[in-house]
Amino acid sequence: MHSPIPPSDTLQAPILQHADSPQALRACFALMCELRPHLTHAEDFVDQVTRQAEQNYRLLAAWEGEDAVGLAGYRLQENLMYGRFLYVDDLVTRADRRSHGIGAALLGEIQKMAHLQRCQRVVLDTGLGNALAQRFYYRQGLLATGMHFSLSLATEMSEEAGR
Repeated sequence: MHSPIPPSDTLQAPILQHADSPQALRACFALMCELRPHLTHAEDFVDQVTRQAEQNYRLLAAWEGEDAVGLAGYRLQENLMYGRFLYVDDLVTRADRRSHGIGAALLGEIQKMAHLQRCQRVVLDTGLGNALAQRFYYRQGLLATGMHFSLSLATEMSEEAGR
């Protein structure tokens, strides 16, 4: 159980550090579930993040002691549309710590890493109905520049498997 959170003026800024070990990833699991509720098992999460690391995925965490209070999962990518860029897969702040600057600190660190990697931009997607996130991104200087389209193949694949 967490101890009561002191008033925000007495809180120290979280420490931003990558979650690179299985133990650190397990400590991030509950928070990632706030963003990705379909995740059900910590060990599956650790395995998937480890596989994604082979595709340049990293998980930056905002730590308050042993607790992850913010996460930014990102990867270095390159394509013909953007050139070299950092793509933010996941960005979440623990519900009780939102509006404390944690998300802004994570995005600020992402921007620094993007500059160090000679990226032309930082890119992320958010749901069309997620107005709170969209307002936050606009305040952080991110602009909506397009729409993301997707097609779920799960139904088609299950129909083909049944044939």
